[in-house]
Amino acid sequence: MILSMTGYGKAEANLENKKVTIEIKSLNSKQIDMNFRMPSSLREKELISRQKVGSHLKRGKIDVSIFVEFTGIQKTVSLNKELIKSYYQELKEISSEMETKENLMGIIMRMPEVLKQEKESIDEKEWLNIDKLLDQAITNLNQFREDEGQVLQKDFAARIHTIKTLLIEVEGVEKQRIDKIKSRLKEKIDALQVEVDPNRLEQEIIFYIEKLDINEEVVRLANHLDYFIENLKTDSSQGKKLGFICQEIGREVNTMGSKSNDAKMQQIVVQMKDELEKIKEQILNVL
Repeated sequence: MILSMTGYGKAEANLENKKVTIEIKSLNSKQIDMNFRMPSSLREKELISRQKVGSHLKRGKIDVSIFVEFTGIQKTVSLNKELIKSYYQELKEISSEMETKENLMGIIMRMPEVLKQEKESIDEKEWLNIDKLLDQAITNLNQFREDEGQVLQKDFAARIHTIKTLLIEVEGVEKQRIDKIKSRLKEKIDALQVEVDPNRLEQEIIFYIEKLDINEEVVRLANHLDYFIENLKTDSSQGKKLGFICQEIGREVNTMGSKSNDAKMQQIVVQMKDELEKIKEQILNVL
């Protein structure tokens, strides 16, 4: 089973006087990279929230957003009554001395520190509900990752099967290829119209053919393809390991291409590379 690094999870609930919504988005990344957006009243809980998200999601570029919408009365600002009274007495005295009539309350409300901003704090009981909501959002995101992973797994299996089919074609072309190479070499030597030692010529042809032999590459490539499928079926997601196997598959395919010296085989190798590149593009998105 494989998991995609791309995912989206959302959870929301109505608490006392407020509605809380948590959204988690994830994209592919070599390591875990988290970004949190949350109200200032919840900042003291950011560290433990990061630890929780990191332990469950393992890897990826992860954005966590916690939105709090107040549905009841929210009182975060209050009047500094003592200061207002002090301002009023002083302004009243000044107004009397200057014999002016001013809207004293209008002036006072513009004075410094008349309004007191109450510090927002999180109630522990309320936080337990938000923490459960975070668990739900993580679960929903992991389900999204699993669903995406199943799609990727089917695609990988199909493309590996295609490469295996092409490898069978390579084996079918191989004997004909060797015979063609031998025939071309002998025709060129005959065209030179020079006397050669038949035994020495045969040895040189065998030496040359051995350099073009792809039997080892065929065997290793078949093993790598089987190993890739084997790791697709493991219980845990193996994104990095599958990436390493892809590198080995690519190495064998490239060597076959450089040794092919045959138009038909080169066409097959190009098809293999095309399938492998499509796997590599998607493997970057596997957890």
